[in-house]
Amino acid sequence: MEKLTQEQILDALSTLPGWNYEKGSIKKVFKTSSYPASMGFVTSVGGFCQKRNHHPDYILMKFTEIEVSFSTHSAGGITIKDIEIANDLEKIPL
Repeated sequence: MEKLTQEQILDALSTLPGWNYEKGSIKKVFKTSSYPASMGFVTSVGGFCQKRNHHPDYILMKFTEIEVSFSTHSAGGITIKDIEIANDLEKIPL
């Protein structure tokens, strides 16, 4: 799978509110209303990731904030898989 150019990445992220390109990964902090909502969100992220067989670099969860980061290690950067999973996560209700 080919790595996207910085221009392609920024173009794709322009349609994904809150997603940023930093240090070779795309990242977003999702905010929920409560700890149980955060746990439910993390579980949903896991389901989308397993379905696509593309897992995050990390999920950092605080009480009502979850930071998610993706890159494609085998390509050495961001690929269409990362953009697709970001689109999937936008569909999860908070």
